[in-house]
Amino acid sequence: MSKILVSFYSASGVTREKAKKLATEVNGDLYEIIPKQIYTKEDLDWTNKFSRSSVEIKDKNCRPEIEDITIDVNSYDTIYIGYPIWWGIAPNVVKTFLDKINLSNKKIITFCTSGGSELVPSTKDLKETYPTVDIENGKRL
Repeated sequence: MSKILVSFYSASGVTREKAKKLATEVNGDLYEIIPKQIYTKEDLDWTNKFSRSSVEIKDKNCRPEIEDITIDVNSYDTIYIGYPIWWGIAPNVVKTFLDKINLSNKKIITFCTSGGSELVPSTKDLKETYPTVDIENGKRL
């Protein structure tokens, strides 16, 4: 039997609620990715090209620090990774998490929350960042 982890980053709580529901549906464990420096409303202002999130998303190598990972991901076969869409892709804080875990022999399934952006471009970006990892599109929730 496959062991499932539903990991997620949520800036406003919307993705957290969807992740909780998904974890229940797939009988998976839940894990929240928490940035060391929490994003403020000003940090998330997409209309300000100098806001923290605007600056970070433009730098493909940016990896904002996250709190220590407190779960052993080695015991999971499938990892759902959820996030809000920022400028069409996953926030770099999600990539920080993926950089820190062992992705070999894992199936990664994306899911996102968004008011209008589609999931596929963000999954494509993750596949380009992690070309040797099995990453599949999930759903926009």
